Amino acid sequence: MDEESIMEKLIIFDTTLRDGEQAPGATLNDREKLEIAHQLVALGVDVIEAGFPISSKGDFNAVKKIASSVKGAVICGLARALPKDIDAAYEAVKAARGGSRIHVFLATSKIHMQYKLKKAEDEILRLAAEAVRYAKKYTSDIEFSPEDASRTEPEFLFKVLKSVIAAGATTVNIPDTVGYAYPEQYGGLIKAIRENVPNVGRAVISVHCHNDLGLAVANSLAAVKNGARQVECTINGIGERAGNASLEEIVMSINTRRDIYTGIKTSIQTKELYKASRLVSKLTGFAVAPNKAIVGANAFRHESGIHQDGVIKKRQTYEIIAPEDVGFTGTGLVLGKHSGKHAFIDRLQELGVKLSDEELSRAFVKFKDLADKKKTVYEEDILSLIEDEINKPVQIWQLDSISYSSGTRLVPKATVKLRHKGRASSMSSVGDGPVDACYKAIEKLTGVRAKLLDYRIEAVTSGKDALGEVSVKVISNKKIAAGRGASTDIIEASAKAYLNAVNKLAIKPEKSRVLHF
Repeated sequence: MDEESIMEKLIIFDTTLRDGEQAPGATLNDREKLEIAHQLVALGVDVIEAGFPISSKGDFNAVKKIASSVKGAVICGLARALPKDIDAAYEAVKAARGGSRIHVFLATSKIHMQYKLKKAEDEILRLAAEAVRYAKKYTSDIEFSPEDASRTEPEFLFKVLKSVIAAGATTVNIPDTVGYAYPEQYGGLIKAIRENVPNVGRAVISVHCHNDLGLAVANSLAAVKNGARQVECTINGIGERAGNASLEEIVMSINTRRDIYTGIKTSIQTKELYKASRLVSKLTGFAVAPNKAIVGANAFRHESGIHQDGVIKKRQTYEIIAPEDVGFTGTGLVLGKHSGKHAFIDRLQELGVKLSDEELSRAFVKFKDLADKKKTVYEEDILSLIEDEINKPVQIWQLDSISYSSGTRLVPKATVKLRHKGRASSMSSVGDGPVDACYKAIEKLTGVRAKLLDYRIEAVTSGKDALGEVSVKVISNKKIAAGRGASTDIIEASAKAYLNAVNKLAIKPEKSRVLHF
């Protein structure tokens, strides 16, 4: 028997589409969620928590669409310990082609029971077991989460877990809901559960850690070391408040430190990590910090002369992970303005990009436009172009054209032309700068008054003619939306990003924002 066959499987449960989307401004449309789900399957994720079906009609429909369209992972729907929630979760995931799961949660900490639920321990025990039994009539794959488990009295937590496992739960998740735990404590809790819950062998122990103290990954890994065999995480660590445990950091920690995590394996195809990270970043509008571990732009760059010398002589002197192992392809000249459609299609195939005939035609036109503006076109340029022009939410307003004037002794002015329901309208405005003037013109045209919370710009590649990407976050009527845009013209990229966010504000469905692990 070979070593691989006797290794224990660590189940990777991805909640980017549920907990990740709860990050303010991260709302995704159905197409974007479906695209991320397909990438998660390519990545090798075992379970995809596709959403919280009862929270809104939009969420229900998105989960249902993912369940019926995505093959290769178990599709999971979240539910409170209420029959109506469980019914909705089942209806949304029942068509899952790779298996369906219902994930039930109920708070168990004293502070939650007293102030949020206003229920006693006996009632919580009863409701938890009843909810699992109710869900069991729909599917055999039931996960139960005692919300705020890390702040729950251990003896009561043991009772809850014993009860729900007896009722039929096949996975018991131990959420560190508010990111309060620290590694030694959290790992000790997992060990204590294994020692004090007599029927725990009938269920997989899962962990779900938040990053409020920056310890989500460390806590998750401590739990794995102490017997947890499912980790709940998100791409880029996005999620409520400070976010969740980062999938890429957990997986690469286990792969890199096999001397510590002996006998444990995952199904993750690590060469898909960078692509997944970039996709989630672009569709949510959340930029990945340059110093982000594993997938940040600086993760494999070396500035210091000492480091550069070492890497030149032997990469392992300052790199514990090979860039290609996580999908970094390197920057090289790809195509130019004389490249034909066949060369463009071949390059897209090499990059793993799949487009419909209509999307391909649109993308090629955009590529030729970009090639006319840039002397050299890089892989990153193509990916950004496709993400910007193809993976768009439904647009209420479309940018037709933009012109602006600005200078040391000039009052910045911009004229923006938008299309709405087939009709074009233009508006001019002045501002503190050309970007501000553009945004004021867009505000006048759309009637959407939004406050800019964040504005970021970065070059996709190097060079004077580099494609620039702008990411913005705006708020209007207490709704937050993120947007992005790309162009060789930074003012145009800024206008695209702002309009992208405004469109999201206009189409964003009302959604119950229930705070849960």
